[in-house]
Amino acid sequence: MTPTRTATIPREQRDLDETGARDGPFRVILYNDDHHPFDAVVHQVQKATGAPEVEAFAITLQAHEQGRAVCFAGSAEACQRVADVLREIALHVEVNRVS
Repeated sequence: MTPTRTATIPREQRDLDETGARDGPFRVILYNDDHHPFDAVVHQVQKATGAPEVEAFAITLQAHEQGRAVCFAGSAEACQRVADVLREIALHVEVNRVS
């Protein structure tokens, strides 16, 4: 994926600790994707998480630049729903319990 514009990653996104802790006992990790256009990944992150475009862009950019990004946190069921939507276009994601 190739970014077509720039964005500043929100402070809370940049400063996640090693566990990726946010709100909720589970998290969805989005991995870098070189097979989809950048904007398609942004759109899918929006669709899956309900995040505004600027936040979805920042998540996608972080995954692109750092190899992965926490894109959602919540209950196991909510995280599984988000992961399933991201997988609709064959994005690589995983759901982990936050330690």
